[in-house]
Amino acid sequence: MPTMQVQVISSVNEASSARFHHKTAVIIDVLRATSTIVTALAAGASCIIPAETVMEARALQRPGDLLGGERFCRKIVGFDLGNSPEEYTERSVAGKRIILTTTNGTRAIHKSMRADHVLTASLLNAGACARAAVELRRDVVILCAGSHDEFAIEDGLCAGLVLDRLQAHCPVSVEMDDFGAAMLALYRNQSDAVKETILNGMTGKKLLKLGMKKDIEACSAIDIYQDVPRLNGDQLTRNG
Repeated sequence: MPTMQVQVISSVNEASSARFHHKTAVIIDVLRATSTIVTALAAGASCIIPAETVMEARALQRPGDLLGGERFCRKIVGFDLGNSPEEYTERSVAGKRIILTTTNGTRAIHKSMRADHVLTASLLNAGACARAAVELRRDVVILCAGSHDEFAIEDGLCAGLVLDRLQAHCPVSVEMDDFGAAMLALYRNQSDAVKETILNGMTGKKLLKLGMKKDIEACSAIDIYQDVPRLNGDQLTRNG
């Protein structure tokens, strides 16, 4: 009987490029990179170019481009935008190329570039992302970006949500590794308390301390976008 094999990797440091060969990679960084990416594309940004370093982001900038991103959760000095979904409004980003660099999320995207397809998922577009992964007919590797090289509960919750939606949409059996099964159980157990779980996680607490509760709220909504950011060459565009 045909199956879809799904592996879930707990943090960017656990990922080696060999694990992505001939697979569809789904990158998750709920707080906040992948939430910001889908928000920016839904607001009409022409594309997002993920950069690993601040220096690389500055080097990639062309006239008219916007620089976005964070280090230590704060906007980078001299950049146009931080890493808050709230900043990526239609008024500020429509029609623009955005060069984005974040502590973990953009690094995770670069780690997965050997995959056949790279999608970015957040709670905001998990269902659409799961449907896109099914249509691409590859085994899937879900990479939770994590926070400072460690697993982050919000990314695990989102991985569980993607798995839940994969099971709902996939015409073949979905076989997951043990960590994936644990994340699916986590999501199903906490599905009525997603925002509370995120607020109580390490990254949530850190953002709360920095006065960024609004960001957590913006990143906690489920399936509000049908957009699936997909990597084409070096840029993420809507639905490929």
